[in-house]
Amino acid sequence: MSKINVINPKLAEILANAPSNDVARQDYFISIAKEEIQRRSDELGRKLTCCVNTFGCQMNARDSEKILGVLEAAGYVESEDEHSDFVIYNTCTVRENANNRVWGRLGYLSTIKKKNAQMIIALCGCMMQEDIVREKIKKSYPYVDLVFGTHNIYRFSELLVQTLFSDYQIMEILDDSKKIVEELPIVRKYAYKSGVNIMFGCNNFCTYCIVPYVRGREKSREPKDIINEVKKLAADGVIEIMLLGQNVNSYGKGLEHPISFAELLQEVEKIDGIERIRFMTSHPKDLSDELIDVMAHSKKICKHLHLPVQSGSTNLLKSMNRRYTREHYLALVKKIREKLPDIALTTDIIVGFPGETDQDFEDTLSLVKEVEYDSAFTFIYSKRTGTPAASFENQIPDDVVKERFDRLLKVVQEISAKKAMEYTGKVVDVLVEEVNAQDPSLVTGRLSNNSVVHFAADKKFIGSIVNVHLDECKGFYYLGTMVTE
Repeated sequence: MSKINVINPKLAEILANAPSNDVARQDYFISIAKEEIQRRSDELGRKLTCCVNTFGCQMNARDSEKILGVLEAAGYVESEDEHSDFVIYNTCTVRENANNRVWGRLGYLSTIKKKNAQMIIALCGCMMQEDIVREKIKKSYPYVDLVFGTHNIYRFSELLVQTLFSDYQIMEILDDSKKIVEELPIVRKYAYKSGVNIMFGCNNFCTYCIVPYVRGREKSREPKDIINEVKKLAADGVIEIMLLGQNVNSYGKGLEHPISFAELLQEVEKIDGIERIRFMTSHPKDLSDELIDVMAHSKKICKHLHLPVQSGSTNLLKSMNRRYTREHYLALVKKIREKLPDIALTTDIIVGFPGETDQDFEDTLSLVKEVEYDSAFTFIYSKRTGTPAASFENQIPDDVVKERFDRLLKVVQEISAKKAMEYTGKVVDVLVEEVNAQDPSLVTGRLSNNSVVHFAADKKFIGSIVNVHLDECKGFYYLGTMVTE
């Protein structure tokens, strides 16, 4: 954590009077920020605006809701325009192109800031946990006002106040934190659905993945805290919950009174008002028979399971440190399909991992054909500095990777189209999510299996589950008709 060398008297007084309790402390700093934001708004004769841009996973999206909650509580008004008074990028570092996008946007923000003396630029998230990134910010982006990492989101209001009362760059990065502080203001993107963090960090150390280094070790929230949060959300009109964690299947192992993820799901299912339960992400090595049974008997858990395979080659899986074999994964899929015949299976696949032979790739292709995923996220291997795989020999030439990637994508799309066609003509339950972005006479909804359908309906149905006839499959989505009888 960087040291603050010079603190003005006003900030010193504010810090000295702050409570020690984490929740009370952040409430205190929100009140201080609110006074200062109001003063600046009065001075300018307008409300100050904020723009929160999120890169990466569902957990980042959830963190951004907390950040926006604090900003709005402090008096900022949300805007999607980066010509705002406070702009923050919540970053991802899983792949190199995510980093490059942030660097590109920062260059653009520098020109905006020159025209707005009030503007604050902040960076947070996984990318900020990397030493090389922070050094680059200090050297090349001195106009960035605030930098913090993944372990101190709960301190955002305090960091905001420090930034408001300082004229130098604030940078606070924690290597890890055992604290879990969730009692913060939140601005949800949707009124009817919400993510809920059940755990943080990862213990798996896949050789290609930077996440354990930037998110830290696994920490599970107490089940009573999760249940209480879901109950509050249900009372506020939320009907769909997404339970979030880097590896939800290992939830509960580090608690004083350990419980399994399957047991947690059963408790969430008991909550009145919650009609749909989703979760991600599941690691195959930890997916238990107990969880499959709970899913099979549940009336609320959605018929969708994201089960990242990454490769169909046992040799590559070993090199990736995935800790399962091709045979284990296929046996697991068979078991899932026997208990849940209508489950939609999706996956992640990496192409071009160091040492990937033609046979390794053919093994991946054959596994995809055997499993028949409803959809798959396919990625070209991205070398991440600081991971073991970055130093592996036999990095695959770009032209070879591109050819393999195109072949895999073609197979994945053909299978996805075939699987989607199987639902055409059926009447299914659909959660209406929003007015269609391209055609305002339509709404967009989501099936239990996570597929998307567009159909004519009044926007009053947004946030409701309705019956829809799937008239036509358009590949990645359906066109449907709402059934009113």
